[in-house]
Amino acid sequence: MKKHNANNERIKRNYFTFLKEAKRQNESSVDAVAMAISRFESYTKYKDFKAFHHQQAVGFKNHLAKQTNQQTGKPLSKATLNSTLGQLKAFFQWLAMQPGYKSLISYTDTEYFNLSEKEVRIATAHRQTVVPTLEQIYHVINTMPNQSAIEKRNRGLIAFTLLTGARDSAIASLKLKHVDIIGNRVFQDARDVNTKFSKTFTTYFFPVGDHIHQIVYDWVRYLKEELLWGNDDPLFPKTNVIVGEGRAFKAEGLLRKHWSTASPIRKIFKEAFAMTDLPYCIPHSFRKTLVTLGQTVCQSPEEFKAWSQNLGHEGVLTTFYSYGEVQEHRQGEIFQQLKNPRAAGNQNAEDIAKAVVKEIANQNVKIGV
Repeated sequence: MKKHNANNERIKRNYFTFLKEAKRQNESSVDAVAMAISRFESYTKYKDFKAFHHQQAVGFKNHLAKQTNQQTGKPLSKATLNSTLGQLKAFFQWLAMQPGYKSLISYTDTEYFNLSEKEVRIATAHRQTVVPTLEQIYHVINTMPNQSAIEKRNRGLIAFTLLTGARDSAIASLKLKHVDIIGNRVFQDARDVNTKFSKTFTTYFFPVGDHIHQIVYDWVRYLKEELLWGNDDPLFPKTNVIVGEGRAFKAEGLLRKHWSTASPIRKIFKEAFAMTDLPYCIPHSFRKTLVTLGQTVCQSPEEFKAWSQNLGHEGVLTTFYSYGEVQEHRQGEIFQQLKNPRAAGNQNAEDIAKAVVKEIANQNVKIGV
C-alpha cells in the first residue's frame, strides 16, 4: 500500500520551513501540524494535494469524528478535532497561494474543514483546571521520601516549581549556574533555558515559606558539595538507568544530562500527588496557585506588577486574563461574605482596580458591557 507521495513530501517541507522561519513556530507546534497532515494523507490514501476538493474535507471531518484516543479508548475530544481541522485548513489555505496549486485548489473549499458553531463553542469553552492550594502542595512535598539521590531530586523539583513558578520546559533545561541561592533568584536565560517565546528574565523566589526555600537550598548544595557538580551541569538531571538482575532495567542514581523533554517532570508530579491520594495537578497549575497567592498578599499595583513580571509576564493583563480566575470554592466564599455588611472598601484594592483599567485602556482592549 502506498505510504507517501513524493510531490506532497516536497511541498510539506516547504510549509514546515514557512512555519518555523516565517511564523516562528517551535518544533512541537510544527510536529503537531505534521501529524494533522499525515492523518489527512492516510485518509485520502496519499492522493496528491493538487487533487484536493471540499468533499475530501467533509469526508475526513466525519472520519476523524469516529476515531478514538489510543490511550483512553474514548472518542477524540472536540478540542482535538478543532485543532486538527484548523491546522489542515491553514495548510490548504497556504497551499492555495503557491505556484502550481493556486489554479487547482479553491480557497473557499478549505472552509469545509470547519466544525459547526456548536462544536467550536464546546471545543473552545473555558474550563477550570485543578489548582492545588498551598496546603496541598506542602502536604505532597512533606510526604515525599528524601533518602536517595533520585528522591532528593524529585522532592527538590516540586519545591523549586512552587518557589519559582517556572514552566516545566524551562526547569528541564536549567543549569546550576542559573540559580542564585544567596540572591534568592533564578536567571532564565533564553540562550540556555527553554523559556516561552525565548524570553530572558529573572525570577525571584516567591514567598511560599522558608521550608520550601530550604529544600531547594539543600538540593543545590547536595549537587555542588556532595556530587561535586559544576555550573554547567543540569539543575534537575536525568535518571541513570542500568541493566540489573535478570537483565531488567532499573534506576540507579543520576546522570549528568538534561531531560530532553518535560515528560519525566510531569510523571514525577503525577506519582507524588498519587502518593497522597490527591488529584493530579500538572506543574503548570502551580503558576495559578502563585497568582492566587499574589492576589492575597499584594497590596498595591506596583507589587502586583512585580509579581506578574516574576512569572515572566510582560503585562499584568496576561496574569489576570490567563491565570487570575477565581476558583469555584473561593467564588462561593466571596458571595457568602457579600451578604454581610462591610466597612469602607480597601483603598489598595481600588488602586489595583484603577491600575488594571488604565492598562486596559493603554492597550486598547475592548471591554464588553
